[in-house]
Amino acid sequence: MDKGENEGERDKAREEVGGEEEGTHQENGRLMLADGLTEKGLKSLNSSSGQQVSNGFTTSTPQSPREGPGTEASSAGTASGGLTGSSVPLGGLRTLVVQQTSLERPRETWSKKMDFLLSVIGYAVDLGNVWRFPYICYQNGGGAFLLPYLLMAVFGGVPLFYMELALGQFHRSGCISIWKHICPIFKGIGFAICIIALYIAFYYNTIMAWALYYLLSSFRPTLPWTTCTNSWNTANCNRYMSTDHNVSWSNSSTSPAEEFYTRQVLQVHLSPGLHQLGSVSWQLALCLLFIFTIVYFSIWKGVKTSGKVVWVTATFPYLVLLVLLIRGATLPGAWRGVVFYLKPDWEKLLSTTVWIDAAAQIFFSLGPGFGVLLAFASYNPFHNNCYKDALVTSSVNCLTSFLSGFVIFTVLGYMAEMRHQDVDAVAKDAGPSLLFIIYAEAIANMPAATFFSIIFFLMIIMLGLDSTFAGLEGVITAMLDEFPHVLVKRRELFVFGLVCVCYLGALSTLTYGGAFVVKLFEEYATGPAVITVVLLEVIAVSWFYGTNRFCNDIQVMLGFSPGFFWRVCWVAICPCFLLFIIISFLAFPPEVRLFHYHYPPWTTVLGYCIGVSSFICVPAYMVYHLLNAKGTFKQVHLSGVH
Repeated sequence: MDKGENEGERDKAREEVGGEEEGTHQENGRLMLADGLTEKGLKSLNSSSGQQVSNGFTTSTPQSPREGPGTEASSAGTASGGLTGSSVPLGGLRTLVVQQTSLERPRETWSKKMDFLLSVIGYAVDLGNVWRFPYICYQNGGGAFLLPYLLMAVFGGVPLFYMELALGQFHRSGCISIWKHICPIFKGIGFAICIIALYIAFYYNTIMAWALYYLLSSFRPTLPWTTCTNSWNTANCNRYMSTDHNVSWSNSSTSPAEEFYTRQVLQVHLSPGLHQLGSVSWQLALCLLFIFTIVYFSIWKGVKTSGKVVWVTATFPYLVLLVLLIRGATLPGAWRGVVFYLKPDWEKLLSTTVWIDAAAQIFFSLGPGFGVLLAFASYNPFHNNCYKDALVTSSVNCLTSFLSGFVIFTVLGYMAEMRHQDVDAVAKDAGPSLLFIIYAEAIANMPAATFFSIIFFLMIIMLGLDSTFAGLEGVITAMLDEFPHVLVKRRELFVFGLVCVCYLGALSTLTYGGAFVVKLFEEYATGPAVITVVLLEVIAVSWFYGTNRFCNDIQVMLGFSPGFFWRVCWVAICPCFLLFIIISFLAFPPEVRLFHYHYPPWTTVLGYCIGVSSFICVPAYMVYHLLNAKGTFKQVHLSGVH
């Protein structure tokens, strides 16, 4: 401090840097010791200024129990860029305090801790938990599949989940601007995440539009997918109810539910393939417009509004799952489905396919790498226990997947009993058709079919809305943090423009061949791209930013440092885990087929091109950063801060 300041202020400044637990590693406050010691963050800023610092905290708000109005640091002067510096004699050392302030509004925070937890759970628990996990589980050894699934979760999924929550909460930034704190050369990862999130929004919400079509069609005494007398039915339609005992089922037979889904909802029979998609279905276009309207008015004001909406969208699916589980358990033949679901086939564990599927399932189920966890955690209080949050929310996600298996397979056992077939013949389809054909048909055969149909498809919409809220919030947070002066005061307009872009991008999935586009995006365009981006992210954090530095940040924030297990996972196991998925995908690409259509080779190339287009900005930004690095160094040197 300047010589003119009194002794009391010097004692206060000395107290601020005295305790190790009070050092916060923030961009806005650095203590650079003259003897080259490790930098430590300055926790307290000028309390009387009321300004917001670069990590989102206001200087008038204490960030630890020991901080308060009395812990003020006077600044010797303010530069035009908002930098203030002062030197304090401390044990023979002179300490330079560099503080960056801003006149922006304070960063938004969650109204309640439960808003954050429900938002994360709603994001992690999505449509894939309901249809993909049960199918993958029984396909890869039933109960035996739980072993590789849990191993992949413990050593791969949960460490990545924890890492993103800690990064977002400490740096209080979205997936783009956070890289200026970690490793600026990797900033292209943030842009890649935003592009991938847009691609996902192009097709993911279409599935909710299908569910909304089913929901609206359910408000009638007789469900339309229970009869073969409709205009869309064919001669192969074979109506059978639980009361029809004289109906014979052959390989050429089609159920009313299958024809309703393919010929009335999707109208896929009017498109020969991706080379000729056909016209846009106006019914689905209106359904998707309604979905995006709900999305807009749920996220336009930020987490203050979306945090309230998730109290309904994140809890209602669990109530429906419980009701459907009780109903399914009372159906005849339900035990056949449960046995088929969980019967261990230990020989399957010798196949690499099982481990690949387990790794991919846990990764896409927990959802690191989409920028959502970074965005949600950035609105937390600085000392929130994100370690506990990571364990709780990831456990809830895995248990929900396991529970949904019982919900699905009790009904599949009932279908097999009614058709006099094996369960594997009934459950031959994975993906949305498992819900929109098999499960819809089973509901139609239950007493009170209309009621169960309404709550089931309402649950599907709720599950999808949670993930859409989260995915778009990740993009919104990233862009607002990167361009605050332009977008912060225009959030509503920016969100409206983003929703419009997503709707226009989804029009191709609303055509007669739109289901083919959805499958292409899901298998090729987004999956490999997001895994590659997360691999780069964990390498940048663990190897470039440094695991020790990252763990020190967590210790400052939580009061304890991650153990040896987490360090090993971040440095070695998680990169190997992700690299294993990528190599497996390239070595054994999925065979994509949907209904009557076999995807030609050129569609595979198209899918890979879409995926590459998302993360091509990672090397592009690296080149841009290196080309501008020389000028940046000159500017820093001339400014005297070096």
